[in-house]
Amino acid sequence: MNRSSIIKKSLRALRIWKTVISLIIFLWWDSSKWNYINGFKEINKLRRQKQRANWLTKELIKLGSAFIKIGQLLSARPDVLPSGWVVELANLQDKVPPFSFKAARAILEKELGLNVSEINKLESNPIGAASLAQVHLAELKNGREVVLKIQRPGLDELFSLDLEIMQQVAFVLQKNPRWSNGRDWVGIAKETKKVLLKELDFRIEAQYAARFKQQFLDSERIKIPSVIWQLSTKKVLCLDYLPGIKVNDKEAILRNGINPKSIAEIGATSYLQQLVQFGFFHADPHPGNLAVATDGALIYYDFGMMGLISEGLRRRIGSMVRYAAVKDANGLVQELQAAGLVTSDVDIGPVRRLVRVMLKEALTPPFSSNIIEKLSGDLYDLVYGKPFRLPVELIFVMRALSTFEGVGRDLDPTFNLMSIAKPYFIPLMSGNDSNPNDLLNELGRQVTAIGSKAVKIPRRLDESLEKLEQGDLQLQVRIGESDRRLRRISNTQLIIGQSILLGSLSISAAILGSSQKPTLAYIPLALVLPIGISWLKSQFKIRRDNRIDNIPTK
Repeated sequence: MNRSSIIKKSLRALRIWKTVISLIIFLWWDSSKWNYINGFKEINKLRRQKQRANWLTKELIKLGSAFIKIGQLLSARPDVLPSGWVVELANLQDKVPPFSFKAARAILEKELGLNVSEINKLESNPIGAASLAQVHLAELKNGREVVLKIQRPGLDELFSLDLEIMQQVAFVLQKNPRWSNGRDWVGIAKETKKVLLKELDFRIEAQYAARFKQQFLDSERIKIPSVIWQLSTKKVLCLDYLPGIKVNDKEAILRNGINPKSIAEIGATSYLQQLVQFGFFHADPHPGNLAVATDGALIYYDFGMMGLISEGLRRRIGSMVRYAAVKDANGLVQELQAAGLVTSDVDIGPVRRLVRVMLKEALTPPFSSNIIEKLSGDLYDLVYGKPFRLPVELIFVMRALSTFEGVGRDLDPTFNLMSIAKPYFIPLMSGNDSNPNDLLNELGRQVTAIGSKAVKIPRRLDESLEKLEQGDLQLQVRIGESDRRLRRISNTQLIIGQSILLGSLSISAAILGSSQKPTLAYIPLALVLPIGISWLKSQFKIRRDNRIDNIPTK
């Protein structure tokens, strides 16, 4: 490695570390309630989160292609970042200036070899440019209209350098017990590297596109562009050109005589089919990747990010949906534990209460038109800093459903995803090999269990009264938490008094310093030191008690 390469790598590493350290400082600062001037209120917290997320989005765009993709992947990790950050990053779109047509032509000639002669006409101006590639319209010798997705030059080297530095960052974060608490940074970095390197290979995207098209071959309402294999390589992807109206352009849809309500239903139905019937779904269905054909069919674009729901996860989700439908919080928590979504070494009581509240608020009819959006927000708030670990696939599913829900509401104000989803949830509730009446059987099982417990109540009351009369009934009182609360109140009062005293001494020093005898200012300044040390000690005591409160109990 020559000297210029070493300098380039060092400067790049410093730039990345600067962003990482700033991010850690912001997360720590925003989690401290005492630094909110107007008080630690939900609206103030969300406002600050949005500001920080905007900052992070701009930083990732400045860092370039790899980090734009990392930001999009982080938006699927609500256990790593607060909900406000996750929502903002989910909207991160990598629109960057195009590279030169000369470079694009050179890549085509190198990648396609003799097959480049099949291209009769190539538009010099790209119809779209992103961090990984840009897209050019073209016409083949046989008159077929296609689009060519051409990878940006030099991405292999850039990704290799950035991912190596991110591995180092992950290793350092993992070494710190406070930063790594409940998070596998090294594992996240390895998974990110795996996903990003896959996206650099357009042959994989071609396979995804072909598989996705196969799922909807019999549907006239869904259109997916075909792959032209002889013009597709690792760095070039050739697809049929399918022009369409942007899915969120309601006025243009109406001008073409298409019913917006039908488009909303087609989109929601097609996505539920992907999840329930096929288990292979489009993981990035934002409005830029969806369009409407002139005959009213829905067109899907961009197959770089696809999700796969394994049979095991599908069965687990089915059980969770079944327990959620009958609002069995205990059964749902047990399923969450069995699936590894809730860590096994925590007090399950608070988790069960959180789940019970979610079931009551989110799944009680009448359903609001943005129920998925609300449920996603609840899940994000539930996961961050708590003993929940949601699979990335499930986050992509929730985000995609939320996207379709939003698009559906824009196209049709009466759109309700739950009413469309009902027939697709029934197979999940009943399982693959079971009878649809299993849901009724589950209700019957719960009624029987409640009846059995009710029968035992008189006997248990009698036993408790007998123990009370004999003096055998013991009451365990947990006073640790109460003591810590009292200490916290006492320390807070002490800090307030010390803060007032420090302020008064500072003002006195300023007044005396500007008087005719400025040396007298040293008297109040000398008193500031011991009081300041005592103030810092009180701050550390409060932080220690906060850490103890946050330790999960087994």
